[in-house]
Amino acid sequence: MNNSHDEIKQLLNASRRLLGDESVNEDIRRQYKLLTEQDVADNTVTTKYDVAKSVDDEIEDNTESNDDKSQAYRISGGILVLHGKEQTDLELTTDEKIAFQETMDEFVDGVSDLVDFNKLNLYPNNVEWSGKIIDFDIEFLFSIGEDSGIYINGDMIKTDDEFLTMITKLKSFYEKFKSKWSKVLASRKKTIKSDE
Repeated sequence: MNNSHDEIKQLLNASRRLLGDESVNEDIRRQYKLLTEQDVADNTVTTKYDVAKSVDDEIEDNTESNDDKSQAYRISGGILVLHGKEQTDLELTTDEKIAFQETMDEFVDGVSDLVDFNKLNLYPNNVEWSGKIIDFDIEFLFSIGEDSGIYINGDMIKTDDEFLTMITKLKSFYEKFKSKWSKVLASRKKTIKSDE
C-alpha cells in the first residue's frame, strides 16, 4: 500500500514538473484536453463559504415569512392570537374580545369546569382553539375553516357513559363555537374589504 502511494506521489510530481514548462503546457493541455491545478500563490480563490451559516439563513427564510404577523392578547386568563398580513389585521375589536370571553365561560358552564385552555388562534380564513379536559385527561382541538371539526387526543381513555356524555357535550359546544367564530371571521373579512 505504501509503494502505490509513493508511486502516485512521484507521478503527480513528474506531471507537475512537465506541465510547469509553459511552452509544453499549452500544447499538451490542448491535445489531451487536460485540466491543471490552480497555483495557490495566485490567491484567486479568496472567497470562502460558510455552508452551515448559509443553511441556517435559508431555514430562517423558509420558516418565517416577512408577510405573516401575529399579536397575542390576554383576556381573562386566556390568550387570543390574531394572525394576518397587515398591522390592521392584528387589531382586536370589542366584539372579538367579548366573543372570546363568552366562549371560555360557555365551555366551563356547558362542558367542564376542570379545563386548561390553550391559545385561540384567529387566522384570516380559519380559527383553532384547543385545551385539555383534566377530568378525562383528554386534549381537544376545535377548528373552523380549512380543517373544520373536533379533534380529540388521549391515552387509554375509558369509554364509559361519563366519557360518552363528555363527547356529546363537546360536539354540542362545537356547534355554538362554530356559529360564534364563523360570524367573527365574516366580520373581519367585511372590515378588511371595506378598508381597501
